[in-house]
Amino acid sequence: MMLCVWLVSLLLNDVSIVDLVWGVGFVVIAWVSFLITGMPTPQKWIIVGLASLWGLRLSGYLSWRNHGKPEDYRYREMREKHGRSFPLRSLFTVFGLQGMIMWIVSLPLQTGQIENNQARIGILAVLGMVLWCIGFLFESIGDWQLARFKADPANAGQVMDRGLWRYTRHPNYFGDFLVWWGLYCVSFGRGTAWWSVIGPIVMSVFLMRVSGVTLLESSLKTRKKGYEAYIRRTHAFFPFPPKRETTQKL
Repeated sequence: MMLCVWLVSLLLNDVSIVDLVWGVGFVVIAWVSFLITGMPTPQKWIIVGLASLWGLRLSGYLSWRNHGKPEDYRYREMREKHGRSFPLRSLFTVFGLQGMIMWIVSLPLQTGQIENNQARIGILAVLGMVLWCIGFLFESIGDWQLARFKADPANAGQVMDRGLWRYTRHPNYFGDFLVWWGLYCVSFGRGTAWWSVIGPIVMSVFLMRVSGVTLLESSLKTRKKGYEAYIRRTHAFFPFPPKRETTQKL
């Protein structure tokens, strides 16, 4: 799949397309696992349904948000750095890497359908659906609030600190976090494939320490006036009431 996406990126001369298919990739993995594992069960329908809703919403939103915009600055910097060798390098360092991460993160979607043939929906699966719903709402509402904020010219250059963004600097990433832990709970049977927990763990690490919070904030600190003050009063990831800013006398 990622090889095909890479070929399309060569035609478009835009590597940013890899981000647009991130969500759809999980949908494909979920449905392939569903179709090759025999008799459908309620649990399999839940897994593939939740994965499809999350993935299609994410890819649809990113496609709408990025429509008509130039290639993402991360890929432009890589293109400038590597020059003529970048198209081939991107196959491995961008598309291949993202495909590998996608496969690891999606382990609960695969093992939950291949190894778990329970007909009944257990308490853990119900808990997983609750977590997924909360996460999906957090992510969707956070994206919607940010899009409305950016659409108002009066907010140009300002920091979004309203709605869910008042309680966490990254409600969309926190929502992603809950979605994937929820999917793991749904997929986890009676002792089957417990090791697929590596999926939500990897997603959590990337969201909090690698390509999510850390990477985005390194850019926002220099581009957004007042972002340092926003950091001081707002929790980074898990939502809590705003912190009180303290004034220190020198």
